[in-house]
Amino acid sequence: MRAIAVSAFRAEPGLVEVPKPEPAAGEVRVKIEYAALNPYDWQTADGAWGDPERQVFPLVIGVDFAGRVDKIGSGDNPFRVGDPVLGRVATAALGTGTYCEYVSVPQDSVIVLAPNDLPSRIAAALPSAGMAAAQLLEAAAVRPGGRLLLIGAAGGVGSCLTQLATARDVRVLAAVRGDERTRMGALGAAATIDTTAGAGALEAAVREVCPDGVDALVDLASADPAAFAAHAALVRRGGVALSSRGAAGPATAPAGTRCADFRLAPTAVLLATLAKATANGALSVPVEVELPLEKAPHALAENRAGGARGKTLFVL
Repeated sequence: MRAIAVSAFRAEPGLVEVPKPEPAAGEVRVKIEYAALNPYDWQTADGAWGDPERQVFPLVIGVDFAGRVDKIGSGDNPFRVGDPVLGRVATAALGTGTYCEYVSVPQDSVIVLAPNDLPSRIAAALPSAGMAAAQLLEAAAVRPGGRLLLIGAAGGVGSCLTQLATARDVRVLAAVRGDERTRMGALGAAATIDTTAGAGALEAAVREVCPDGVDALVDLASADPAAFAAHAALVRRGGVALSSRGAAGPATAPAGTRCADFRLAPTAVLLATLAKATANGALSVPVEVELPLEKAPHALAENRAGGARGKTLFVL
């Protein structure tokens, strides 16, 4: 089957042929219809996650998928051939990703039935972005009426988090690259800040709205601890600053502010809840572009450069 993979950490991803997986006992094989791009994908290909000693090459990139059950492994199984499903694989660091035509996953992993009213393209965009947004909102613990500064708000996680926070009456200050006021406003952002407007523009905009600082920071963009620390300085005493890029630490924490690195803990229960909310129209997952699988290497390079808008999908 066709797949996008790397032959070694930090190697250039490319289109390759790999064997179609056979489902083991308790697994299901899914014919993938759409796979979604996440920063985690190229970070994994760079060796940022997982145990290098257990790595299997070629490493097939990707974790998010939507499609239909194609084959059932032996033993009892709640799924049936033909079921529409969405999910997030947990074994990408061992070589089995989702930028490919088929994937086999355990029935008790993060895979759920897709609601009837949820198109496959939207289902594929949901797992990582939706679950990260929901868990970041819980970790930030902003009360209704509070203010959340969101750095890198225009991507998939930021778009979902903006909506989920707004639904809880949390005021989102969305920091983005470029003029995204219309789009972020439609998602519920109380204010949109263009971080390319010049040095000091972000701090000035935040201080104008929140002279004493925001209640929480979620930084989805800053890999540099110094940049994260500058953003964390905009959080009031007693607030929370979270990094999804591993940039938080004791040295980055202003006095009285709790700083922490966020790690996603995906569950099928959470994914099923978000899938239902999306099918009912309570949550929207913006899809920016759909590409054929062979365009994935270029799309990964663009995502690495930053400034993502919505989700990028690969059509299988």
